[in-house]
Parts: sequence; structure tokens; C-alpha cells
Amino acid sequence: QETRSNEESTDESEEDESEEEPKLKYERLSNGVTEILQKDAASCMTVHEKFLALGTHYGKVYLLDVQGNITQKFDVSPVKINQISLDESGEHMGVCSEDGKVQVFGLYSAEEFHETFDCPIKIVAVHPHFVRSHFKQFVTGGKKLLLYERGWMNRWKPSVLHEGEGNIRNVKWRGHLIAWANNMGVKILDMISKQRITNVPRDDISLRPDMYPCSLCWKDNLTLIIGWGNSVKICSVKERHASEMRDLPNRYVEIVFQFDTEFYISGLAPLCDQLVILSYVKEISEKTEVECCARPRLDIVQPLPESCEEISSDALTVRGFQENECRDYHLEYSEGESLFYIISPRDVVVAKERDQDDHIDWLLEKKKYEEALMAAEISQKTIKKHKILDIGLAYINHLVEKGEYDLAARKCQKILGKNTELWEFEVYKFKEIGQLKAISRYLPRRDPVLKPLIYEMVLHEFLESDYEGFATLIKEWPGDLYNNTIIVQAVVDHLKKDPQNRTLLRTLAELYTYDQRYGRALEIYLTLRHKDVFQLIHKHNLFSSIRDKIVLLMDFDSEKAVDMLLDNEDKISIDRVVEELENRPELQHVYLHKLFKRDHHKGQRYHEKQISLYAEYDRPNLLPFLRDSTHCPLEKALEICQQRNFVEETVYLLSRMGNSRSALKMIMEELQDVDKAIEFAKEQDDGELWEDLILYSIDKPPFITGLLNNIGTHVDPILLIHRIKEGMEIPNLRDSLVKILQDYNLQILLREGCKKILVADSLSLLKKMHRTQMKGVLVDEENICESCLSPILPSDASKSFNVVVFHCRHMFHKECLPVSNTVSPVQFCNICSAKHRGPGSAILEMKK
Repeated sequence: QETRSNEESTDESEEDESEEEPKLKYERLSNGVTEILQKDAASCMTVHEKFLALGTHYGKVYLLDVQGNITQKFDVSPVKINQISLDESGEHMGVCSEDGKVQVFGLYSAEEFHETFDCPIKIVAVHPHFVRSHFKQFVTGGKKLLLYERGWMNRWKPSVLHEGEGNIRNVKWRGHLIAWANNMGVKILDMISKQRITNVPRDDISLRPDMYPCSLCWKDNLTLIIGWGNSVKICSVKERHASEMRDLPNRYVEIVFQFDTEFYISGLAPLCDQLVILSYVKEISEKTEVECCARPRLDIVQPLPESCEEISSDALTVRGFQENECRDYHLEYSEGESLFYIISPRDVVVAKERDQDDHIDWLLEKKKYEEALMAAEISQKTIKKHKILDIGLAYINHLVEKGEYDLAARKCQKILGKNTELWEFEVYKFKEIGQLKAISRYLPRRDPVLKPLIYEMVLHEFLESDYEGFATLIKEWPGDLYNNTIIVQAVVDHLKKDPQNRTLLRTLAELYTYDQRYGRALEIYLTLRHKDVFQLIHKHNLFSSIRDKIVLLMDFDSEKAVDMLLDNEDKISIDRVVEELENRPELQHVYLHKLFKRDHHKGQRYHEKQISLYAEYDRPNLLPFLRDSTHCPLEKALEICQQRNFVEETVYLLSRMGNSRSALKMIMEELQDVDKAIEFAKEQDDGELWEDLILYSIDKPPFITGLLNNIGTHVDPILLIHRIKEGMEIPNLRDSLVKILQDYNLQILLREGCKKILVADSLSLLKKMHRTQMKGVLVDEENICESCLSPILPSDASKSFNVVVFHCRHMFHKECLPVSNTVSPVQFCNICSAKHRGPGSAILEMKK
């Protein structure tokens, strides 16, 4: 019963439970094959890109399509078919059987060869190009390897290629090379030279060659893969160098890869630079502790020089595997499509490389939805089975089931795209599980736009439980997504329960703004002292609404309020602002001060008022204001400063009004600051002020010290020193005198230095002028006399002539120059002298 259960199993392969994805997928070849194997058993099969040829134990040969449907049937023998061979065109077939029969015939022609031998014929191989007339050749193998060639009169001539080493059990023909295996090893024959070029002995001679046959496979025209027992060799046929030939064949074989496998080899096939190996496996039964046949394995390995790396390994559940031997399994492949056929007596399994659809299937099975979605997006033009949207929806459902609601909602943006129906469906699904908040941040806000009910539903959800979240959505969402009136009413209802809630009030103001009820919004913002109040006024031009709210704005943020008012004088006049701030002089001062900073003349009518405001609220800026203002009444300013005893400001006003002596007296008496007095005297640059300063300081030693240190550059220090009374003690007198002497020496040095520089520059310029005047001047036919305007040179060069050339490049005939009235021999250019350019310095006289 267990055996029957395994035989009827529809499992195609068992994959490891690990996370590694299999490389191949499997399916049974059914249809006609199922019908054949219910009554018969498969013995061999060969694969062509157009069809399959299956041989059975009852001597039948079936031609099948790639789906396993029977297209033709041949009754060849009553006993087992050992081998089927096809040429590359698929038009000729060779068949051999256990009773010694060999047939080679055309599938689409009447061409046919029959021969019966006195021993079982294990193998037959037709020439790959048998369809061509000059390649009518095939080989058979029993105890001998025979080559049949069609010659004259269409007669077939046999010749022995090899004998004496036991039965020939496998043969593969590729191009001009034939490889065969007998009891001793593998040979390769070059059909061009008819020479055997190698002998590869088998490794494990303890294995019966009939029970563990050799597997041969040509990877290409020069690469042969040999599998025997648990040993794999990859051989490369190479050309021998001419210098090495002597009596040797012109080709030789090199084993490039060699390694052992864990199990016995039943078949080999190439897959790019890798190998597909069908292995026969034996294991110890856990129940009986007896060795028994296990499921065969299909491995993909990467050959290395002395080992191999396993890429994948699959155990195959083929029907009747418990009864099969190593010789019962065969591996055939289709080169063009990377299809691998595993043949056993009661089953034929097809292995295919997994495509992108299979890869996505595996990812979905392992619940790797994100990778599956990425793979589908990359290969969306090639996948046939899957749709990106279906994978995406499955991914969202998976995340929801795991409780990762935020990630699921975030993925909705990418997966649902612009499909409004799916969006609305997902929103209702999130509502059912109480996770509307999770999806709220990712709802589309434009292209597409969902029904207003969806957005209102989300807003109501937040309004019931999360005022801050509700406020955030109102701020982020455009106001046209939902019915603004409904939401405003809902907020007003909630404010009845909590009228002082700042979050709700702020949100209500934003809703009023969306609804263009700016007046109400402005009232709320001012009540809340919200920073967006200025932005709201600017954006919606609400200046007419704030004419009576200027004090509120100034109390909230005087800096921003003043900047806004000054930037919009055309909408709210200066006079209106000053009038509104009349009862708040400190705010009035802030406004007028900033106005004055921007433009000294705009608020000139308020400059008198500003004197009191500066004196009261901002004395540090009073003096700069007095200096910069040209509209300030000086008498009023002086009166205020004197009342408040503002000495610096009073000094400035006195000096500005021309009363410098009173100003200096105030500095000396009130401030007692000699440095400031000296600085003031320097600014005024008035000798009488210096005299007053000296007279006031003459009986005050500290003042004398200050004067001695600073007076040297403006007044002769001797005047001060002569007035100092004898016997008066003056602090730091020595240092002050030394400083005076040092300053005097410095002045002398500076004068001498300047004198040297002037002399050097004058000499340099004189030398330059001299060099310039010593240079020659070109005189040719194009030059004219500046007086008579005729050519400077005569037309007859043989005549004598006199020419005067000045360094300014003006030229005259000597006779054209006016006679000088002075005794000096120096002559000047008349033109340059008339233009006040100075003398023409040198005279160059040319005579001939």
C-alpha cells in the first residue's frame, strides 16, 4: 500500500525547507506517455528539438510531441529497445534492440537499413549529418564497435572500429568525433584521420559495467563529459602542435575537471558552465535497517579543477523508484530550451529552468511579498502568470494580517496608484479594523481624488480621538477634498464642550480661511496670538480689517507688525497708525523709530514728538536721531535734554546751534572728560576753543597730562608748557614730554622720507622723459606740415630742405615756423602751446 501510494503521488519534487530557491521546476510527461507506461516500461529515450522518441521494454518506439502526445508508433522488436539515435535534422532514426536487430530508416522517406546480429546490440548512433548523402554512416555496438558506410550501389559496408574489451555500452557521436565506453574505459575516435586519440580508463573497476553504465555527453564539439560510478571527468579535445606529432594523432585529450560525487551517476547534461547530474541513491531503511533504493536526485554543480560546488539538489519522486537500479535511469536534454528529461521504467519527468513566474511563485510561497513585487515590476513585460496589482494587494493583506498597519498603508500609495475604487475599498477595510489613522497620511490628495465622504470619514475619526492629528490633516489637506461646512460644524460642536481648546480654535481658523471667511479667522488668530496672523493678512489682503486692531498686532509681535505696516503704507497710512497708537506711546515709539530708520523724511512731522519718545523709552538712540534728523526743532530738543540732564545730547545740540564754548564748558565741568574735550576741540578745529581748553586745564594737572599727550598735532605744545606754573606736580610729565619729542621726531622722519620719495620720483620721471625724447621720429611722405598743410617731404628728394619735428609729433617746415621774439634758443610747438599742453620740449631739426 505504501508503494502504491508513492507511485500515485502527484508530487513532482521535494524541495528543502531552507530559504534557498530551487533552480529547476518539475512536471511529469503525461498524456500519451501515461497511457504507454501503464502497459509497458520505458527503456530509453532520445530528444530532438521538434519531438521525442521513446523506446520500451516490449520493443515499441513511440514518437511524441513535447506534451507527451503520441504522433507515431513503430513495432521494431518483441524485446527491449536498447538505444534510439536521431540525426540533427530529426529526419533519420537508428534503433537497436536486445534481440540483435538494428534498423536505420528515414521518418519521412523510404530509405531503410535492416540487420540482425547474433548478439544483443546495446547501442546505435547515426552520423549527426546523416541527412546528407556523403555522411550516410552509423555505428553499432555489441561485442564490437562497427561502422557502417553506404557505398557504391547503395550497399552498406561494415568495418570494425574496436573490439576485444567487452561489450560496447554507450556511444555518442558529435561532429567528427565518436566517443564510446566499454568495460575498460572510454575511447574517442577522430573520423577524419580514423585514429583513436585517447583512452580514459574507468576509476572503480569493482562496479559491474552493466549495472552501473557509463554516461557520456558532448557539451560542444570538443568537450566530452564522462560520468561513471561516482566519478566525473570533463575532457577537452585539443590540436597537437606540429612539432609534437611524430607518429602520434594530430589531436589529444586533456582532462580539465575531475571530481567525485556522493552517489552513483545515472546521467549527465550541461547547463551553461554548470553540470546537471542525475544520481542513483541508496539508503538504510529506518524500519528494516536494510539498504534500499531511495528517490533519485537531480543536482546542479559548478565544476572546479579537483572538486565541485553544489548549486542545488532535488530528490525526485518517480513512480516505482523503490524497484529501480542505476541502469534504469537515463538523463536526456534539449540543448535549445534547457529542458532535462529524467527517464525511469514507469515515469518520465521533465525538469525546466525556473522562469520569472516561478521565481515569483516561490517568493509568494515564502511570504516574501516585497521581493515578489519588486521582481514583478522589473520583469513586467516577460511574466505571464502574475499581475503586479494582484501581488501588491496580497502584500497589503499580508501586512495587515501581521499588524503592520503603517507599512501596509504606505505601500498603498505605490500599489494602488490612481485606482480610486481600490483606494476606497482599502480605506473601508482599514475602517473595519479600526486603523483609519494609519492610512490617513497616505491618502491621495490630487490625481486621483477620492470621494469627499472618504476624507470626511477620516477627519471625523481624528476629531473624536486626536485633536492634534485632526489639526495636522486640516493643515496638510487641500480644502476642496471634503465638505468644509460639515467639518466646520463638527468643530464648532466640539468647541461647545471645550471652548478654550487652542488646537480646535486654530483649526477652526484654518477652516474659515479655506471657506474665505477671513474676518472670523483673523479674530481667532489674534485671540490665540498665532504666528500665522501676519501671513493671513498678507495672503488675503486683510488690511482693511486690521485698522482698529493695530494695538493687538503690536502687542502680539511688534517687530512683524511694524514691518507689515511700513511695507503697506499705501493701505494703512502713517497718520492712521500713529493715531491708533496714541494711547500706547511705547508702541508709537517702536513704529516711528523703525519708520525713521527706513526713511529720515517720511515721518518728519512727528520728529518733535519723537524727541520726547526717545528721551522716555530709548535714550541710546536719541543722539543718533538728533544727528540724522534735519527736521528736529533744536530749541525744543535742547530744552528736553537740559530738563533731563542729558549731557552728551546737550553738548551736541549746543555745538550744532553754534555755542561751542558752552558745549566745551559742559564737557569740562559736567563730564570732567579731558579726552572728550580734546576730541570735541579737534572736531570744531577752532583756535579759540583750544585756548579756552588750555585756560581751563592750566590749574588741573590731570587735564594738563591729557593735553600734553594729545595736543601735539593741533597746537604747538610750547604754548601749553610755557603756561604751566613752576612747582606744579603733573602726573606722568616725563612720559608726556618724551611722547611729544617722539611725535616731533616722527614728523621730522616722515617729512624727510616724503622728501626722498619726491626726489627719487622726480629723477625717475626725468630719466624716462629723457629716454623718450632721445628716440627717433619716423618722417615719411604721409606726414604734412602743420602750418602750410603740404607734405613735409619735398617731391624732389635731391633738393635740400629743413624740417622741424617736435616731441609731440607735430612737424613744420622750418620756414613755416614763426620767428621767436625771445632770445632763448628753445622753440615750442605752436599748436600744443595754444592748447596749454606745455612746451614741446625738444626740437629735432632735419636738414638736407
